[in-house]
Amino acid sequence: MINVKQLTYRYRTSEYAILKGLDFSIEKGEIFGFLGPSGAGKSTTQKVLLGLLKGYGGQVNVCGREMSKAGPDFYEDIGSAFEFPNFYLKFSALDNLNFFGSLYSKKIKDPLDLLQKVGLADDAKKKVGEYSKGMKMRLNLCRALLHDPRILFLDEPTSGLDPVNARIVMEIIKEEKRAGKTIFLTTHNMTTAAELCDRVAFILDGTLPLMDSPRNLMLRFGEAKVSAEY
Repeated sequence: MINVKQLTYRYRTSEYAILKGLDFSIEKGEIFGFLGPSGAGKSTTQKVLLGLLKGYGGQVNVCGREMSKAGPDFYEDIGSAFEFPNFYLKFSALDNLNFFGSLYSKKIKDPLDLLQKVGLADDAKKKVGEYSKGMKMRLNLCRALLHDPRILFLDEPTSGLDPVNARIVMEIIKEEKRAGKTIFLTTHNMTTAAELCDRVAFILDGTLPLMDSPRNLMLRFGEAKVSAEY
């Protein structure tokens, strides 16, 4: 579903490339975790995969499309949920979902059903400007799922959520995987990555020094320790 070969990228304002020859591929139905410190290139990579940044070097193929040539129909196949979601704050949650749903040519899922799944059904008609960050994050996931996309790009999907709602979101992600969706998940939380991801890649200074399953990485680099308190 995603195939990246020798991806490089340099911002016009920078003397140096932020991405330095990334190579990775993601299979259909896989949850692929993307981890790394701030400034390492996570957001840049994601923006290239989403078609938001052009002028990259190498090859980037998503859903059978080379991203340098992808047109508007590409967005019928992908759903994205960024960590800092933007909505029409004077619209209700339901109005927001109905509006965004109108932008797609395909039939969308029932917005109320999605709001019910994330625990927002009782607040469906409340203005989004009155929502907390956690509520906006859950609404953001609903928007990403609206048009039943083949690939989901999720950026810190449990950020700002209490443990109960974080668990609800993670179960929805697992459900999407079982339905055959491919998921590109950006996170700082290794615990979340270990539970959800089939493989994880660590980006550092624009390179990918590590890529493997969470279990294999923990076996290679983890330490067995026992602590006792009296």
